[in-house]
Amino acid sequence: MGIILRLVITAVSLWIATLVIDGIELTTESLPGKVGTLLAVAVIFGVVNAVLRPIIKTIGCGLYVLTLGLIAVVVNGLLFMLTSWIAGEFDLPFHVDDFWPSAVLGALLVGVVSWVLNLLVPDGDD
Repeated sequence: MGIILRLVITAVSLWIATLVIDGIELTTESLPGKVGTLLAVAVIFGVVNAVLRPIIKTIGCGLYVLTLGLIAVVVNGLLFMLTSWIAGEFDLPFHVDDFWPSAVLGALLVGVVSWVLNLLVPDGDD
């Protein structure tokens, strides 16, 4: 149940990012299409983060120390762009236009909104 709740929270965060940031587009008109696309992109985003983030942190440990962790913003933007590319390969109507304004801000917004929603929604461990 916790995984489904996290998936829905990530999908809601992605939806908010599509509303707030101009370069992040969800190009389907039907409500079921939007919900399905957001859930699929949330799965892709979760898998990309679960698989690649530990590898990148291990390999780029020196850069994290050297930049006092600010490289994480760039890594998050790159992972968000990768998610957009994978979604495009699956013909999902989700696209992130540019790296700096769209991907980095989108990744930051998704991260912050997910964090806030995770604080507000009980996960059963409380």
